[in-house]
Amino acid sequence: MSRLNRFEDHRFIGDRSTMKVYDCDDEEQFTDLAERVAAMSLFRRNLIQTFAPDELAEALNRSFTPVG
Repeated sequence: MSRLNRFEDHRFIGDRSTMKVYDCDDEEQFTDLAERVAAMSLFRRNLIQTFAPDELAEALNRSFTPVG
């Protein structure tokens, strides 16, 4: 199971620049997210979103759309 540093306890991570939510349990989605984080400096630009509770329904409630 892959997770981003500082977000090891979160399965669903949102990218506020695209309003997409990534499922870190899906290896392909996690790889795409990790590449975006590195290439676009999403941490530095404060564009990473987590959800509580850590559920897809909560991400959808906050107007994020699932990847893929």
